[in-house]
Amino acid sequence: MTVPEGTFSAPAQVVRCHGLLFDMDGTIIDSTDAVIKHWERIGREIGVDPEVILATSHGRRSIDVLNIHEPKLANWDYICEAEGMLPKLFGADAVEIPGARALLAKLEDLGVPWCIVTSGTTPLVSGWLEVMKLAHPSNMVTAEMVKNGKPDPACYELGRTKLNLTAKEPSMLVFEDAPAGVCAGKAAGFKVVALATTHTVAQLQEAGADWIVRDMQSVQLKAWDRTAGEAQIEISNALV
Repeated sequence: MTVPEGTFSAPAQVVRCHGLLFDMDGTIIDSTDAVIKHWERIGREIGVDPEVILATSHGRRSIDVLNIHEPKLANWDYICEAEGMLPKLFGADAVEIPGARALLAKLEDLGVPWCIVTSGTTPLVSGWLEVMKLAHPSNMVTAEMVKNGKPDPACYELGRTKLNLTAKEPSMLVFEDAPAGVCAGKAAGFKVVALATTHTVAQLQEAGADWIVRDMQSVQLKAWDRTAGEAQIEISNALV
């Protein structure tokens, strides 16, 4: 996890939205050490230096990474099997992003519409949620559900669709840690909160994040109007 630059002291701001869309790794959990071991294992298998793979893999789908380094393995059968093993083999190497567990549990308890939108496969995401004992959303958008991965906005557009929101023009709030994901959220026309957990502040600013925070402790659900289908999210101690 990187050490964020800048001053994180902006006054609290309340943002109204109809749905929340969360990236997984670097946003809900930090599985960096596990992912490194995962790609080291695959790198040895395909004869590619893991450092070369890791230099471009964060925030991207495995199928897009393998298309570059070993196209014959760039198929969903192989990737789903390999990623499904990751939490089982390296589950002890993952940690929660501070504040994520409490926020997701509250959203789920109150019935606030939220969705995980990730570059990982369904077996990977489900495996992490099970291992970490985190709230499991009713809706997920995973790597195999879209033709193109982040920074393409299709995944976040599909996330909004899956929530089946009743508002005529629903306002969406995206939570991301990777520049590619921030770009995807912005390209979809949504507001994006970026967490400075895996990338530099400068990279997140360049990607166009609306807010940059240290972690999920800066995000609180202040109110949920079930009738209007509108949540009030407080963002505190964002980057000034």
